[in-house]
Amino acid sequence: MPGQPDIGDYGLLGDGQGAALVSRDGSVDWWCVPRFDSRSVFGRLLDPDAGHFSLRPTGSYRVSRAYLPDTMVLRTTFTCAGGTLVLTDLLALAPGARGHDLGRGSPHVLVRTLEATGSVEVEACYSPKLEYGLVVPRLVRTTSGLRTVGGPDTLLLTGDRVAELEPDEGRATGRLTLADGERTAFTLRHGEGLDAGLAGTIEPWVTLAETVEGWRSWVAPHPRPSGPAADAVTRSTLVLAALSYAPSGAVVGAPTTSLPEDPGGDRNWDYRYAWLRDAALVFNALRQACCQSEAARYFDWMVRAAGGCADGDHVQIVFGVQGERDLTEHELDHLRGWRGSRPVRVGNDAWRQTQIDVLGEVMHAAAQLDGDGFDEVTTWFLGVVADRAAEGWGEPDSGMWEARDTERHYTTSKLLCWVALVRAIGLADSIGRADDVPRWTKARDELRAAILERAWSGKADAYAGAFGSDELDAGVLLMPIVGFLPATDERMRRTIDAVERVLGRGNGLVARWAAESAGFVLSSYWLADCLARAGEIDRARAVFDQVTGAANDLGLLAEMLDPASGAQLGNFPQALSHVGLVNAALSIEAAAGG
Repeated sequence: MPGQPDIGDYGLLGDGQGAALVSRDGSVDWWCVPRFDSRSVFGRLLDPDAGHFSLRPTGSYRVSRAYLPDTMVLRTTFTCAGGTLVLTDLLALAPGARGHDLGRGSPHVLVRTLEATGSVEVEACYSPKLEYGLVVPRLVRTTSGLRTVGGPDTLLLTGDRVAELEPDEGRATGRLTLADGERTAFTLRHGEGLDAGLAGTIEPWVTLAETVEGWRSWVAPHPRPSGPAADAVTRSTLVLAALSYAPSGAVVGAPTTSLPEDPGGDRNWDYRYAWLRDAALVFNALRQACCQSEAARYFDWMVRAAGGCADGDHVQIVFGVQGERDLTEHELDHLRGWRGSRPVRVGNDAWRQTQIDVLGEVMHAAAQLDGDGFDEVTTWFLGVVADRAAEGWGEPDSGMWEARDTERHYTTSKLLCWVALVRAIGLADSIGRADDVPRWTKARDELRAAILERAWSGKADAYAGAFGSDELDAGVLLMPIVGFLPATDERMRRTIDAVERVLGRGNGLVARWAAESAGFVLSSYWLADCLARAGEIDRARAVFDQVTGAANDLGLLAEMLDPASGAQLGNFPQALSHVGLVNAALSIEAAAGG
């Protein structure tokens, strides 16, 4: 709809349990609280009338913004005729929260501070719309501030200038003048239930300092990455931390739902859940970036979530952040969608799909731990994963791109089953399955031969996306990355060239398949990674720099990029895009160093 910002205009706030998005002009247009997948209390991201909280100067202004170094605390600077207004936004961490316990005990508080140089008039609009905009609560003035009444959530807005906001029909507005050197703050607290207890006070400036220190305590123990992409790698690891649900160790695909892959189309999905694939790839990225304890937490979540539903026939691939299985999808017909892109979906029916590639991703993560400290449940679960790969690799599935039309014999699915078997053989002693090595070895060798023969397309002169097909799929770029073939192998080199030629969309971007017009960020980083492994360091860096240069001013990347305009598309920011950045950067530096 007109007036909605570009997807890439937003900044991410996180507290290790939920997330908010703030636009360049100081409006909180998305906040799901207390969890990533909770119903929104601000939803203007998906409908202009679904709630927001804006603070900005009146009149015209210029904007610059940045995260405070090594944090997810966002500082927006408005330069206007009368002076400068600095807006600092954060989701509060618990007092004393440090290191890998960063998000535990988060109080579910949004803090917004304002500081003026010169005299600045500020326009404030507080318009909560609960339950994805279905509920317009009453705003009642209390001795503490403005409290919502009505609906399943309770919000309390406090601050020394709240009295200057005038409630009227579900919103409170006002104009505040800040003199030179003056500062003020708003805190917005969340509670569930009609009688949610919101007693007590929040000191915003103390909370700001505590939250900054909390984030920096997460970064400090990790070795600084080297090379020209060091800052982008550090920012990406912080984004991955912000997309983690601390109480369980899950990591969500993205903090948003239904931002379109193709504006005006219907490929609008809910990514606020935790995929085993994402967790495994996040594990790999953080492990390579020397974030060891965080990587181990993701692996523990994988085992706890999937171990409760694994059997010989199926390993579920996506869960709620606490391990919930049923993510049945439905549409929110009352929301118009981002710029009219409908439907808006809540839930994700991918939980019903069979995707056998996930077996390899999970087992690869386990292999990096080298059997260290595996308990009985973990060893049992890994045995189930290996058996499933050995016995089920010949079956069709929905593939890693979660096709909803029909199941196929996807090359990437077979490839990752091969990875599962290779890693299982290496872990056999650690998981008490040494007797199964001959059976797993036989299946591994049969699978390798099948991929080499049945995935190769003479017409495409490349490994195709499915057995017996001539259609390319960027997923085959994983072959050298997982060690199936070296990037210098003759057929693999021709495949890399074919993917770049046929699926390349310019500016370093690579689509997943031929009919896709936009570039998929993860597959674009896979291309850079493969070029580095093939010894083409300069080309790899050129692709990497082009894709990374398309991030917004805060270093955030969506799922996809429009090759013509550079606009970000799909859910935002996307965990796998930042995983791709980290892995490609480290691969390029490793190749450059010999």
